[in-house]
Amino acid sequence: MRLVSLQQRVRRAAEPEAEPAPAPAPPAPPSHHSHNFLNMKNKFFNELGHLPMPMWAIGAIVVVGLALVGCFAFCIYKKCLGGKKKAKKVRERKAGRRRRKKEGEGEEDAEEAKPEEGEEKEQEFFGKLEYTLDYNFTDNQLIVGILQAQDLPAMDIGGTSDPYVKVYMLPDKKKKFETKVQRKNLCPVFNETFIFKIPFNDLAGQTLVLQVFDFDRFGKHDVIGEIKIPMNSIDLGQPIHEWKDLVGGEKEEQEKLGDICISLRYVPTSGKLTVCVMEAKNLKKMDVGGLSDPFVKVVLQHNGKRLKKKKTTVKQNTLNPYFNESFSFEIPFAQIQKIQVLITVYDYDKLGSNDAIGKCWIGYGASGVGLRHWSDMLANPRRPVAQWHTLQPEEEVDAALKAPIR
Repeated sequence: MRLVSLQQRVRRAAEPEAEPAPAPAPPAPPSHHSHNFLNMKNKFFNELGHLPMPMWAIGAIVVVGLALVGCFAFCIYKKCLGGKKKAKKVRERKAGRRRRKKEGEGEEDAEEAKPEEGEEKEQEFFGKLEYTLDYNFTDNQLIVGILQAQDLPAMDIGGTSDPYVKVYMLPDKKKKFETKVQRKNLCPVFNETFIFKIPFNDLAGQTLVLQVFDFDRFGKHDVIGEIKIPMNSIDLGQPIHEWKDLVGGEKEEQEKLGDICISLRYVPTSGKLTVCVMEAKNLKKMDVGGLSDPFVKVVLQHNGKRLKKKKTTVKQNTLNPYFNESFSFEIPFAQIQKIQVLITVYDYDKLGSNDAIGKCWIGYGASGVGLRHWSDMLANPRRPVAQWHTLQPEEEVDAALKAPIR
């Protein structure tokens, strides 16, 4: 016992001499935020512990709620941010579909149009023409006979046509002939003969043209079909009599022939009609030097019968002549309604026949400016009424005069 107590005393004496160990650092005081979090956590779990349902049910509810919130957030994102991209893609897709559809339709239309065009070419038929050709070597005359046509296409609304035939030579178009207009007839009979005075040696470089037109009083005449016969391809040693199919032809471009200013004055009490040829402008060049020697012929007709004719003086080397020449005619008031005034501008030729530059027609049966000018004159008695008229080819005006007036 003494030995044990002695040892304890020795230890106690040695302890103060030993170096004291460093005291452990006091724990850091908990922060205010972590303290609040711990309180809330403890409170939350206490409340969960008092709920009348098991923990697994609570966990399932939490998971479902989080899933719903995530789905809601995803929908908002797609709606707000992904809508524009989607709309753009949809538009691009739709546009691509439309383009592909149009291209497909265009190809189908082109494929359908090709056989249709081929069918039209195969089915297109303009009728046929019977004609004769003969050459008189004694008088150097080419004699062209226009006999009849058959199976012409209908050009008018009523299912008929008003055909006539124009006959001329290429490249020289100075001499032109026309048959009479056959009204409302798709198989017209003409039986008319025309003569071209051409030396036989000059025929080789020329082409005979037979053009069938549909006459239209109030507009341009439509080409039904044509036949072109090169003179160097036929034998004129014996007469030719044949039928030939018409081929489609385009109307030759209307050549500008010029304009003429005419003044009309009528006095009903005295029955005096005064026609004044005032001036012309932009006339067609008829001479080699690029000019013309124009003069004007005025012909008065009543109901298609020629009554009187007058001529102006010739104006040398000009395309814009000034005439200012008046002609008076005695026309009773009872006849004035059916009077026709024909104005023809000619190019004077000392050696040969005078060539017609152009023609116009005022009065009974006329249309357009010709009818309006005549009406203005009758509505303003005793007063001169002036009007510019566009010159037309002589053969076209003559064909219109031959046609019965509606």
